[in-house]
Amino acid sequence: MTRREETDPHMTTRVMVKDVMNSPVITAAPNSSVKELADKMSKAKVGSVIVMENGKPLGIVSDWDIVSRATIKDELPSKILARDIMQSLQTIESEQGITQAARLLRKHNIKRLGVTYKNELVGVISSSDVIAVTPELVDVVSEKANILRGETGRSPAFIAGYCDECNEWSDYLQYNDGKFICEECRGEVRPGEVPPEAR
Repeated sequence: MTRREETDPHMTTRVMVKDVMNSPVITAAPNSSVKELADKMSKAKVGSVIVMENGKPLGIVSDWDIVSRATIKDELPSKILARDIMQSLQTIESEQGITQAARLLRKHNIKRLGVTYKNELVGVISSSDVIAVTPELVDVVSEKANILRGETGRSPAFIAGYCDECNEWSDYLQYNDGKFICEECRGEVRPGEVPPEAR
């Protein structure tokens, strides 16, 4: 599968999961108490712990799991075990793009994914990690969606994003025949730039 095929054509990014994942992974045994999990999260300043057994991930416990699943048991945190409240761990390959991570997070309605490399767990990526590196794409995607739906009140001269022809970033995309095309693929020069033949 090519990079082009694995990305959303209207939200393209070349940032990979390995670029933004959190590593090393904070782990705990399935018989660790909720108190021990909370201590690990606090010391490492993370929001989740991966439950491991014999070097293999069994599940994940997040700070929300502790709040929503452990406290309702009305027991001492030292008496509730990780295996009692852990959730299944969804994973993604480290070489995948963050748009694929966003899709999986949305599909499974979760906030964290385990990151694997050569079948080994090497990190964790959260929804906040994804959002943190793509805020500038929010406006781009919104503007493109408006154009595609014909809901924009104006016809913008240019929009920023990746060209649907050459896959390169441009601040001067124009929408034409169902594609967002950069100035080079249109055979034009950037605004304010002197064409080569005039130099």
